[in-house]
Amino acid sequence: MAIGDVSAVTVGDCTDLSFVDTGMYDTEAYGAVYLIDDDRPALVDTGIGTNYERVLDLVRESGLEPDDIEVIALTHVHLDHAGGAGVLVEECPNAEVYVHPTGAPHVADPERLWEGTKSAVGDQIAFYTEPEPVPDERIVEIEDGDAIDLGDHALEVHHTPGHAPHQVVFHDPANDAVFTADAAGIYAPSTDEVFPTSPPPNFDPEGCQADIDTLRAIDPEVLCYAHFGPTETGDKLDRYAEVLDSWVEAVARARAESGDDAAVVDPFVAEADAERAVWGAEKADAEVAMNVRGVLAALDREE
Repeated sequence: MAIGDVSAVTVGDCTDLSFVDTGMYDTEAYGAVYLIDDDRPALVDTGIGTNYERVLDLVRESGLEPDDIEVIALTHVHLDHAGGAGVLVEECPNAEVYVHPTGAPHVADPERLWEGTKSAVGDQIAFYTEPEPVPDERIVEIEDGDAIDLGDHALEVHHTPGHAPHQVVFHDPANDAVFTADAAGIYAPSTDEVFPTSPPPNFDPEGCQADIDTLRAIDPEVLCYAHFGPTETGDKLDRYAEVLDSWVEAVARARAESGDDAAVVDPFVAEADAERAVWGAEKADAEVAMNVRGVLAALDREE
């Protein structure tokens, strides 16, 4: 699969489900948007907005038109998941945007989110486009325990705030699949590795472990990663719990040893060989640096 490719999800017993490699950050196998083709066709997440045409290609290659889309379900409002919501509601005039109440104001008025994203991602902001607001009347707030009825499928809402207070995951019981947001980490299909995601400002290590427990309780056969792609659950949740715990401990230890936050980041970036092998140096180095800063922010809050 390459940037722009549309594929049916054939993992497990999934039906009516496809996804596109959006080419996020000009990187193959990093950003996915999903489409459920049902009575009420639904997109899950939107990508950063820069490559929204590829999401429309997903719609059309699935035999639909943008007018057919009724649901745009956002796992959370970080712009790599929700940055295209504003432009897609213009292109999909019958769609409503479903989002957790904590994130809804940022979808309606994304100015603060845009400024915060620039601060969090640094030079990576060059890959983004400034998000368009979504009209209030097109926003539907969803909370833990809700379900978005699509017909044969439903998106059951589970609040998973460890990564961000506005994050939810969606369980589709008919496919026994969960759209994981960032609650299960970042999956690299080429190497079958799970990497941590711990961006500032709201990363909460204990909360993220609780989110993994939420996913374990759902016990899905399939995990649909936004980063990246559908895969059998297998032992990935247990692996991610261990990866996340080790990652936080390593950053905390490096801070204690150096006493200088500025000196903590560079060694982790220098040692990011596994990430570079998957995404290339530019994306991998920026990802690791951002994730270190997120752990440092979480340690500050603990103190």
